Amino acid sequence: MESSERVAAIMRALRVQDSVAVAELAAEHRVSEMTIRRDLDELAQQGIVRRVRGGAQSLLLRGEEPPFGAREREATDLKRRIGAEVAALLADGEAVLLDGGTTALEVARALHDRRLTVVPLAMQSAHELTGAPRIRLVLPGGEVRAGELNFHGPLTEFSIRSLRFDTTVIGCCGLSAEHGLTAHDLPEVAIKQAAIASARRVIVACDSGKFSRTAFGAVCPLDRLDVVVTDAGIPRDQHDALTAANVTVRIV
Repeated sequence: MESSERVAAIMRALRVQDSVAVAELAAEHRVSEMTIRRDLDELAQQGIVRRVRGGAQSLLLRGEEPPFGAREREATDLKRRIGAEVAALLADGEAVLLDGGTTALEVARALHDRRLTVVPLAMQSAHELTGAPRIRLVLPGGEVRAGELNFHGPLTEFSIRSLRFDTTVIGCCGLSAEHGLTAHDLPEVAIKQAAIASARRVIVACDSGKFSRTAFGAVCPLDRLDVVVTDAGIPRDQHDALTAANVTVRIV
């Protein structure tokens, strides 16, 4: 297992428990304790854990998402496949609003050679599309959220509501039949709602791990979505709930 995969696995463990032990992680991943210590030191530098004797304690508040840089290293191949599938659902000439987040960044990378008008809601995606020869790039303006580098605030919301999109591509922190689409950051909820209201079609791009989570802010119920692009790990009951709500589920 590569370092990035191991760190991602440690982060997943920290989402369900408050602390991890070096010896247990070393045995689980079949590496030396020194290797695990380096992994934990890396997470400590990102503010995700506090190093303690024999292991580390999580510094994430319940319901809080890890930093962008840490999430970007999780399930990278899967996110690339999801990004490619979302790109395949878009027709040349469309006006597309692209949400922030690590999966949406992979969508941006898959759009580089397409002929589209794209309004990205994150600086990372805007940077990715800057040199795309046939992309008409339009920035929404507004404040930029530190760390995530997402556009947010009233100026962003106003600009989104002033435009009309063929497709909005939305990321999420949680998605479930009971609670619908949810997000951790409350200002982001209003932006996502504006993005959904301004689009003819809504595509959600998320890995199946999002179906086991419910974040603090409620964005919308399932029936406001048109397509969900995810992986084969989606729970059967959630798949059935989406299809019952007339949502198309695309598995990568």
